[in-house]
Amino acid sequence: MAELFPFLTPSQMILAFMVGLLAGTVKGLVGFAMPMVLVSGLNLFLPTDISLAGLILPTLVTNGIQALRQGLAAAWSSVKRFRLFLGIGAIFLFSSAQLVRILPGDVMLLMIGIPITLFAASQLLGREVRLQSPNARTEAIVAAVAGFIGGFSGVWGPPTVAYLTALNTEKSEQMRVQGVIYGMGAVALVAAHLTSGVLRPETLPFSAVMVVPAVTGLMIGQALHDRIDQRVFRKATLAVLTVAGCSLILRGLSG
Repeated sequence: MAELFPFLTPSQMILAFMVGLLAGTVKGLVGFAMPMVLVSGLNLFLPTDISLAGLILPTLVTNGIQALRQGLAAAWSSVKRFRLFLGIGAIFLFSSAQLVRILPGDVMLLMIGIPITLFAASQLLGREVRLQSPNARTEAIVAAVAGFIGGFSGVWGPPTVAYLTALNTEKSEQMRVQGVIYGMGAVALVAAHLTSGVLRPETLPFSAVMVVPAVTGLMIGQALHDRIDQRVFRKATLAVLTVAGCSLILRGLSG
């Protein structure tokens, strides 16, 4: 163990597995927040680059499982339904990546964290915002915001989830759509960090091993997901979204 993971003690490996199990369970239940849970948990006892490496392969694998849970045909159906969102989001994601040196990261985190937190919290308190059907203009605007924020800060989940929740998207389809969107981002993440040095011979085995607790947690979360109805799923999603928004605000305020 020490030869395979020289940067980890046995107790830290156990803690890492526990964090991975929790992150997978949350993702299996509501479809998102795995990177937030993994990075927040692993950063408590590991360097940032090791924590980032630890989430890359689990994120890729779990999103693939999530997207294809009902089969390839169902996943493709969701892609077609939200093709405008995916296309606009991708364009703005790649475009905004060029603005990293211009706009302060903490400002961008606050710009997305504050409205997401207000949206989710108000929904939990009973002030519901509902969209009756996907509107091309609204979908394009939300996709642009999500893509812009994602390219700049790596955070595109909260606005995506907020939009799908406002549409009251059926829970199985919401999970599929999230899996497709985040899965595409995860492929780009792997490619980027194979060249950045984050995924290297020392860290790649750790990332691969972390797939085990993440997928185990995903299975637990999906089993829980199947037992809850649409109303409970919506509340669980909003609760996690509120935590995610608060996390972005804290990161923004910390500079």
